[in-house]
Parts: sequence; C-alpha cells; structure tokens
Amino acid sequence: MTADIPKCAWRRALGLGWERPYRVRYASNIDDGPWHGMPLGGFGAGCIGRSHRGDFNLWHIDGGEHLFRPIPACQFSVFEQVGAEPPQAYALCTEPPDGSLSGWSWYPSSESQASETGETGGTGEYFALYPRSWFVYRNVFQAELVCEQFSPILPHNYRETSYPVAVFEWKAHNPTDQPITLSIMLTWQNTVGWFRNTLKLPEVRVRDDGSPVYEYQPAWGESAGNFARQYAEGSVAGIVLDRQNRPTTPAEGDGQWCLAVKTEPERSREQVFRCNRWQPTGDGSEIWASFAADGSIPNDNAELAAVAGDQIASACAVRLQLQPGETRRIPFVVSWDFPVTEFAEGIQYNRRYTDFFGRDGRHAWQIAQTALEQYPSWQAQIQQWQQPILDRDDWPDWFKMALFNELYDLCSGGSLWSAATKRDPIGQFAILECLDYRWYESLDVRLYGSFALLILFPDLDKAVLRAFARAIPTDDTRTRTIGYYYTIGKPSPQALRKAKNATPHDLGAPNEHVWEKTNYTSYQDCNLWKDLGSDFVLQVYRDFVFTGCTDLAFLAECWDAIVAALAYLKSFDFDQDGIPENSGAPDQTFDDWRLQGVSAYCGGLWIAALEAALAIGEILADRVSPEVLAEYRHWLKQARIVYQTKLWNGTYYRLDSDSGSDVVMADQLCGQFYARLLGLPDVVPTECAESALRTIYEACFLKFHDGRFGAANGLRPDGSPVNPNDTHPLEVWTGINFGLAAFLLQMGMRSEALRLTQAVVQQIYDNGLQFRTPEAITAAGTFRASHYLRPMAIWLVYWVGSNEF
Repeated sequence: MTADIPKCAWRRALGLGWERPYRVRYASNIDDGPWHGMPLGGFGAGCIGRSHRGDFNLWHIDGGEHLFRPIPACQFSVFEQVGAEPPQAYALCTEPPDGSLSGWSWYPSSESQASETGETGGTGEYFALYPRSWFVYRNVFQAELVCEQFSPILPHNYRETSYPVAVFEWKAHNPTDQPITLSIMLTWQNTVGWFRNTLKLPEVRVRDDGSPVYEYQPAWGESAGNFARQYAEGSVAGIVLDRQNRPTTPAEGDGQWCLAVKTEPERSREQVFRCNRWQPTGDGSEIWASFAADGSIPNDNAELAAVAGDQIASACAVRLQLQPGETRRIPFVVSWDFPVTEFAEGIQYNRRYTDFFGRDGRHAWQIAQTALEQYPSWQAQIQQWQQPILDRDDWPDWFKMALFNELYDLCSGGSLWSAATKRDPIGQFAILECLDYRWYESLDVRLYGSFALLILFPDLDKAVLRAFARAIPTDDTRTRTIGYYYTIGKPSPQALRKAKNATPHDLGAPNEHVWEKTNYTSYQDCNLWKDLGSDFVLQVYRDFVFTGCTDLAFLAECWDAIVAALAYLKSFDFDQDGIPENSGAPDQTFDDWRLQGVSAYCGGLWIAALEAALAIGEILADRVSPEVLAEYRHWLKQARIVYQTKLWNGTYYRLDSDSGSDVVMADQLCGQFYARLLGLPDVVPTECAESALRTIYEACFLKFHDGRFGAANGLRPDGSPVNPNDTHPLEVWTGINFGLAAFLLQMGMRSEALRLTQAVVQQIYDNGLQFRTPEAITAAGTFRASHYLRPMAIWLVYWVGSNEF
C-alpha cells in the first residue's frame, strides 16, 4: 500500500515526538513546538496544516497572520468491522484533546503502542514530499489504509496553484478473507468569521530583539449566525459551512468552508451520511455513539444557526463494504472561500483564485466540485513534475526530500497573491521574510531565497521585482526609532521611513498596505544599507537570463529604477574610489554585524551589479543614455582595483578594509557567485575565489563543531570566534549555507557542497524544525526566525548542480 509513496519522502512514526526538539533562541520569537506537518492550500489562498499526530493545527486563513492551535473537531475518523467481529472506531489523532470530545476514542500513537506491547512496529507513519503527504495506518485496523493529502501546486501554472482546496484521497484495501465494513468520517468545526483581526488599529511596538511587532487578535470562537447547508450533485455530496446575513460584498473573514466527498453510486454498498450540526465543545457522543456502533452518523439537514456563545460543527461520512482482496479509493475534499485579504482597515485585496470562482465568498461548493472532478489530473501533473528529479541518481534521497519540502513556505509563509488587474495581469505576489519578521519579500533575503519561485513560477518572481521597481522612486517622510539601538541600550536616532530612490528593504507588512507602503522593518535604517540596490539589479538581470533572455519589456520596466538605485547607492562612496563604503553600523543583510569601509560582501555585490547594469543597458541600447553606461564602466574600473587591493590577503578576502578584523566571512564572495551564475565577468580572479572558498569551507564549516551544524557566518581562520558572545557570526544561516553550497558546486567542489548541504538538512529535519525552517540555528540547539524565506535557496543548489558552468 506504500508503493506509490516516493522512498525519499520525509517520514515519521505517527505521534512520535522528540526528546529534545530545538527551542527558540529568543523568548519573544514564535516557537509553536515541533508538531508541524505539510501545509495544504493554494498560494495566497490561505492554508491549513495537519501534523503527524493527525491534528489540524495551522490556520493561515487570514493573509499574513499566524494561528497555530489544534481544533479537535476538525478531524478524520475511521470505523471498522471485520465479519462478525466486534467493531472498533478511532478519531485519527494520537493526542486526545483536553476538555472536549471525551466520548471519542483516539488513535494510539506509535510511542504508546510500543510502550504497552514492548514492540516497535508502530501504528503507522506520516510521509511528506511537498505538495503531497501521506498517512499510513498500521497494526490497528485490519484494513490497509492510506490517506494521501495534496493541493494542486503545479509549476508554471497560474490558475489551479491558487485554489483554496485540500484533497484527501483514501485508499482502502481488504487483505483478509472476510468482508470489512469501513466508514470514514470527516468532521469540521464551523469557523466562518473567525479569521479577521478584531483590532482595527493594532499598536506597533518594539520587542526585545529590536524588531517591530503588532498584536493580532482574531475573532476566535465568534460563531453566532453560523450554520450549515447540504448540497448534492451527481456523485458529489457535501456540506457548506456558512454564516447568516452576510453582506453581498464580503469583508475579511466572510466566506465559507465546504466538506465534500465523491462516491460511486453504482456500488450499492456505499452510503453517505451528513450531519449539519453537532456540538464540538461537549463530549461528542451525539455523533460518536452511532459512528462507533455501526459507522453511521445522524442524518441531520437542519439549517439552524448558532446563537451567541454557541459552537457548531458538521460531519460527513462514507460507509462501504470491502470484499476480501478488494481495494477502493474514496476522495474527500476540504475547500474554503474567504476572498478578501485586508491590510490596514479599508485596504482590501481580492485573492487570485477569485479570478476563476467569483468574489462574493459563496463558491466553496463549486471549488470542491472542481477539485473532486479534476484531482486525478492534478495528481498526475504533480507526479510528472517530481518524477524526473526523483529518478536522478546523482542527487541523494535526503536532498530530494528537502528540495521539495522546503517549498512549503510558498504556501504557508503568509503568502499573498492578489486578483488580476490591467497593470498586473496575473496579480501581485509576496511572501513574508518569516513569521517573526512579518514583512514581505525582504530583498536581501530573496537574493538567495527566491530561486525556488523563479525556477518554478517565474512570472510571480517578476511580479515581485516589478513592485520593487515601482517603489524605488517613491519616498515616505515619516520617521521612526531604530530597534537595533534599543537592543544595545543606546538612544535611537529618528530615521526616515523611505528615502527617494533608495531601494526598499521590503514590500510592507500585513497591518499596513503591502506593495505600496514599503520599508516596514525598523531594526536598522535600511536607507543606509549597502547591499539592497545591488541585490535589486542582480535579481532583475537574473530573472531575464533564467527565463530565456527574451523579456525585454521586463527589463525596460525596471531600467529607470536600476539607474536610480545605483546612483543612490553610489552616493555612499564618500572617497570616490568607485565602491560605496559601509558605515560601521550594521548596514546589510547581516544586520547585527558591523562592517567598516569597503567590505567583501557589499563590494562584490556592487561590482557584479554594475556588470549586470551594463549588460542590461547594452540590451536596451536604443533607450539607454550612453553617458550612463560610460559612467558605470568608469566606476567598475575603479572598483575592481580597490576591491582586490584593499581586501585580498593572499588566502581569502578580508571582512572589510577598515576594521582590522581577520574573520573569514562565509558569504564574502556572493557577488562573485552571482556574476558567474549570470555569465558576467568574474568579480575576482578564479584562483582567488578557489582559495577563499576552501578557506571558508575549512574555517566556517569543518572547524565549527566538526561540521555537524553547517557553516557559521564568520570565524577566524583557525575556527575560533572573534567574540564568543556574537550573534550573527556564530549562527548557521540555513539559506546562506545553501547559497555557499551552490558556490561550491559552481567551483567544482561537489562532495564538499553535498556534505555541507546534508549537515543543514539534518539539522532541520532531525530536530523538529520541519515545515518551519528557521533562518538561524546555533550549536546550542536553538533557532531563530521560523518559516524563513531564505532556505528555499536549496533550489539554487539543485539548479547549479544540474547545469554546466
């Protein structure tokens, strides 16, 4: 029954916990614990998550907001009777809820079964290979049961990938010599209206790590007016969970859920039962008693609405008989239709899927019908996408597992995907930097982290860069305090929110106006950063190159912003030597790390960006000023000499020119890597790059706890820290490590690249960090900034390792 599950999928015994899962480094950061499973739902549609305990516990229905808490009534349950034997029934979660549904029987965990019987066979396993996951149930039921879960995440598809739907295909096989009566029940609490912020003007404050946060207070439990209605058409039957007296034009949180199942009417042994309303906060016996007795549930089609203080749930069950040796597939669907995402009060966007299903929030049934009709095709398309990679023997299974599973963040990273407009014909798109740093598409982070989006959904990546191009010439004269100074106990200067022609750090936060009000973060003054302008230019040229060097309109749309960004950045070249200087404050992506003068990191990006700008200018020659290109060539000539003279020490590139530090920075040659990736002239001589890369590998990786954790950001050549209390230099940044691995591959060091990548992958998937990959891991077993964007750079490793350079 598990033959269809790829052998490289991540696996974990049902209900098996961790003795010492990694803990969050700062108490104020989010740490939901290790019970995370693969998310379900389309990009920008909101998503739900189900852990390997079997509980639905992740609720990213309100765009950009995070809710992690199990809802016990949202659950699958199975009844089984073999021949004339006594029946058994279990709700398929290994963790009984505290305070409700005490009348239900809960599925035994692998841990509990092993402790009671002394055996280690377990009660089943959970597998995940995004966008598919599987529950395999063993040693409890006599029927062989597998539930496959997925949503239609289809590369280069800008329609179905946005659908708010989760498919659960059950495969049941009878290996016995007796008939088996089997019933599968899906229950769901009516949470319509819950997913909206009841604080219309949430106060923004600075927390202990210096980052701005605001309070999110959902309308949790406010169910007055909620009701359910049954639908049936052909072989599809279902229940729509709704709310009375909704406005014609929905607001945030208005909409529907739908539970639906497809049956085979010609098979008389299949029966569908539906119950519109039962009480999920009681002991659950009103629905469990009949289900545990014979697999039925009360057929209740009353549309009685909940009153204030009341809670209701609905249920749908399919009962069937399996003859000896028979196999049956039973597809269930959970769909939802919450069409509006609201940022600040009154700033509303419709979601991308509404381009195909309408915008009134009354199409959950239609979405479910579509899913039950088309899901076999979606399954096949996902397999056709994944199989060529799974069949490759030059990539190990652990890498294939992480490659696909790290895509989870495109779904659950607070992703936004707006409806189409004339200006944006496939809508606008954005992903959070992470849940702790809740602002969108941080440009320095996506320098590595956006490769997955670019490779699989290039039009969405270009949409993000168009938003940055539009933002660069704007300004925002509001001022705010800078959180970094708060963390070091010093008074903060008042800093401008967004300077004209400065490249913004991010595209804004969910509590303001994403895409329009940029530079939300206030940990540092991002107007002073020395990498952002270069990051923008390189990503524009990268998207042009990676999509066939044909999209001249995209380059033309970004050109004026490129010119403005480079001119603004050049204004920090105070000594006019061709390279902007770092200020001595943390003014780049390593924003706790003080760089002074010309730096290896920012200076290399600057040189690569000038080469990219020249390449773009020559492509757009008929609309580009020759004087601008001549100026870039002059800057380049100066910069190359200064970079090599001031920073090369014969073995590696110094951190910077003015601090006197001997630290080996892991990402010192990001600019060189990008230049070679895009076919631009090298930033540094090949022999220097090779020497620096080997020094980084030895000092930052092998000498940092024997290579068990990955490469630390910065250590001395002997592997010792400059300061044992440092933050960023002593962290292993998952995405930076994947970028470094890609650089190793680019330079022909494949075994080193895979060893480094494997160390980081093991840190994530062996320590309870799956589907919440953090930015940073420490040797103390702590992490920071979960659900981070940058780790999707593992797709850069795959790209470089699969192409000749």
